[in-house]
Amino acid sequence: MPKYSEIADKAGKIIQDARNGVFAPVYLLMGTEPYYPDLVCGEIIKYALSDAERDFNQSVYYGLDTDADTVASDARSYPMMAERRLVVLKEAQNMKTLEALSVYAAEPMESTVLVILMHGASSDKRKALYKNAQKNGIVLESESLRDYEMPGWIASFYKSKGLNIAPDAAALLAEYSGTELDKIIIETEKLQKNLPEGTVNVTAADIEKNVGISRQFSIFELTKELSCMNVQKAMKIAAYIGSGPKFAMPMATAPLFTHFYRILKYEAALMKNPGMSNGEKAKLLGVNPYFLKEYDTAVRNFPVQRCMKVISLLEEYDFKGEGGGSGEASQEELLMELVSKIVGK
Repeated sequence: MPKYSEIADKAGKIIQDARNGVFAPVYLLMGTEPYYPDLVCGEIIKYALSDAERDFNQSVYYGLDTDADTVASDARSYPMMAERRLVVLKEAQNMKTLEALSVYAAEPMESTVLVILMHGASSDKRKALYKNAQKNGIVLESESLRDYEMPGWIASFYKSKGLNIAPDAAALLAEYSGTELDKIIIETEKLQKNLPEGTVNVTAADIEKNVGISRQFSIFELTKELSCMNVQKAMKIAAYIGSGPKFAMPMATAPLFTHFYRILKYEAALMKNPGMSNGEKAKLLGVNPYFLKEYDTAVRNFPVQRCMKVISLLEEYDFKGEGGGSGEASQEELLMELVSKIVGK
C-alpha cells in the first residue's frame, strides 16, 4: 500500500473518532505536507466542543506569540460546564520552547485535548515531545508526496468524492498541481461546481475545460511525443512551453529525468524478466497500466545506451538552465536545443 494511503487512512480514522466524540489527550500533527494535519486539526476543533462550550473551554495559540509554560498551564486547567477543554497550538514549529511541552505530554490531563500543529516541519523523533506524544496520544506525520505518487493520490481522492478520474486526466492534473494537495482540492471543488449534475466519470477534457490546462501543450504531452519520437509535435510543444513567461529549465528537466529514468529502469527489468505481467510492470514504473503502451514504445525508441545519453543531456541542460555555461541562450532556446538533441535532430 502506498505511503500516502496509510497517511490518508490514519487521518480518516482520527476524524471519524472525533465525529464520534472519541479524542486523545494529545495530538502532534506535523510534516512537510500540510493538507492532512490541517484537515485533522480543523475536524478536532469542529467536534471537540459544542458552540455553547467554546467561549470558556477553547484556546488557540500561535507559536510566535506564546511559550510552553502558557500552553501547558492552560492545558492543565479543568473544563467549565463541559466534558473537555480544547487547547490548540498552531504554527508550533515557531515556538522556541516547543520541546518543553514534552513534560506536559508525559502526563497529560484526561479532560483536555491538546493539539500541536506544525506547518512544514516535524518534531525530532529522538526527543521527548515526539516520544511522549506517541505514547500518550496520537502522532500524524504527513510527508510531501513524490511526483510519481500524485496520479494515484488524485485517483484515490476523487474516489472518496464519488468520482472516477481517467488515468490521463489524473496525470494532467498532477502535472498542473505538482505535489500541492491543497491546490488539487481547490481545483476539484471548482470542477465539481462546473460538471453537469450526476457526472461520475472525469476525463482529461473535463480537466482542460474546467481547470484551464492545455493538454496539447504540456510537459505530460511532451514526454509522450518524445517516447513516440514524434519529432515535429515534440518541437512544437517545447516551443510553446519554453515561451511561457514563468518558464525555467528545471520545470522541464525534472519531469523529463523522471520519465527517462523510468524507461531505463523498465528496460533493465525487461531484460531480467521478459515475461513480466502488466501488473508487475505498472508497479515497477509507479504508473497506471493505462500508460504501459507508451513505455513499451519508449523502450523501442530509446534502448539502454541512448536512454543513458538522454539522462546525461538532461543533467547537462539542467545545469545550463541554472546559469552554468549557457552563454546568452534563453531558457526557451535551451529547451528547444535539449529536445532537438533528444530526438537526434
